[in-house]
Amino acid sequence: MVIFIASKDDRGQLKFDHGQNTGILPFMEARPPQKRRIATRQRLIEAASEIVAESGFAALRVEDVVARAKVAKGTFFSHFEDKDRLMALLIGQEMDRILKQIAQAPAPDTVDGFGPALAPLMGYMGQNRVVFDVVIRFSGAAAIETTELISVNFMEQVMLFAKWVERLQPHIVRSDVDAMLLAEGIQAFIIQAIALEFCALHNSVDVQDRLAPYLRAWLAVPKSTR
Repeated sequence: MVIFIASKDDRGQLKFDHGQNTGILPFMEARPPQKRRIATRQRLIEAASEIVAESGFAALRVEDVVARAKVAKGTFFSHFEDKDRLMALLIGQEMDRILKQIAQAPAPDTVDGFGPALAPLMGYMGQNRVVFDVVIRFSGAAAIETTELISVNFMEQVMLFAKWVERLQPHIVRSDVDAMLLAEGIQAFIIQAIALEFCALHNSVDVQDRLAPYLRAWLAVPKSTR
């Protein structure tokens, strides 16, 4: 059996000593496993994003994602429980971006202004059944599954709506109901308006027009207090 005695020199290289034979081996630092895992996860996300941009969420397949990311299929499932979890991440990221843009824009001055202000978010959430199904399932609203980005986005929506409501109380929006409760109702009516988009009896009506009567009835100042 041959034993090599190795040590590092001042430059971080490995020196070996075997009798009269000495030499230097290049010292290579191992890349931290966590960094490799993060990089792999990012490749999967980028690959999925490219596929969605090209063909939409309905065309997203695990096989295509791993092929584009150049990783094994088993690697995918070490990062995501299933395809829907990856979809929820992508959808949640875009919903977060859209909501931030809405929050930075001027707040609506009327109840009828809520619909146009929320149009980008409603349009994204209701672009097709695949996306809307993921939004509902992972929002926590269905009490089935939650994922951080979408569920947090839903909470942030309510916080934003409450600010809009408080700004318009008591003359334009009713003040006999707590602003947070009114905001939760706005969110519920948004979901209702989008859901009816996929009903044959209602899909000829624009989602903003469908939302407007709900919000007028819910937010209007009671006649007795005018």
